[in-house]
Amino acid sequence: MTRALHVAVLMGGWSAEREVSLVTGAGVAEALESLGHRVTRIDMGRDVAQKLAEAAPDVVFNALHGTPGEDGAVQGMLDLMGLKYTHSGLATSVIAIDKQLTKLLLVPHGIPMPGGRIVKSASLYEGDPIPRPYVLKPVNEGSSVGVAIVTEAGNYGNPIAADAKGPWQAFDELLAEPFVRGRELTAAVLDGETLGVTELRPKSGFYDYDAKYTEGMTDHIYPADIPDAIASACERIALEAHRLLGCRGVSRADFRWDDEQGAEGLFLLEVNTQPGMTPLSLVPEQARHRGMSYPQLVQRIVEAAL
Repeated sequence: MTRALHVAVLMGGWSAEREVSLVTGAGVAEALESLGHRVTRIDMGRDVAQKLAEAAPDVVFNALHGTPGEDGAVQGMLDLMGLKYTHSGLATSVIAIDKQLTKLLLVPHGIPMPGGRIVKSASLYEGDPIPRPYVLKPVNEGSSVGVAIVTEAGNYGNPIAADAKGPWQAFDELLAEPFVRGRELTAAVLDGETLGVTELRPKSGFYDYDAKYTEGMTDHIYPADIPDAIASACERIALEAHRLLGCRGVSRADFRWDDEQGAEGLFLLEVNTQPGMTPLSLVPEQARHRGMSYPQLVQRIVEAAL
């Protein structure tokens, strides 16, 4: 039995991913208690600093997803308070949640990522920013929140109609990227080693928010049924991105692979510095395949923070 700690589990908040964070936080808190740790659950509100000061934990388990828990804001507050916390630090969080900043850091080091550029949402009503098919996504949201795939035969109109439902109605700016056809792959990194590669096969559409968090909507194939060379490339890129970004503890790298293009068709889409820990989440699943229980995984993440 490792030393018993007082752990504050920070969850909830007000991002688009609040509900996922609450499920992650509840699972983490139960796992920590099963290991003999003392847990204080904190649903983050504007008084979060006061609650943390009153709790005075040994370490904070950051179970938040999206802003402000994943973008450096909470990390900066915890740094100022002198509290140890799980997952990546301030600078890493600021860069990794911003898909364009991530590209600016990683692509010069040879990490393959799709091209693209940031566009004003209002400009989409005048014409396409890049040739169709392309993907529009918020620059700094996770869990596929607000992603739209614009195709020739799509139902958004040509040009996109102002009244068509999509991320352009919720965000002033969006990242436009060429659509990479093919297969969805993901690789988690824990303490500097990969946990393997999973292929995600949504039963309809693409791997969006609903497909991620609704049981039965996506098949997870582990290990991914892909050539060894592609699996090795995913793991190598995931490790290198984790290192270059300065990630701590656990991260998850998401890929698209155009299997008609071979190795040239593999692209890193993003690095998630605070991947989900729900019952359907990929990191716990990969860890389980590697013989690691959910409580053991949580313990490893806490130890990395200390």
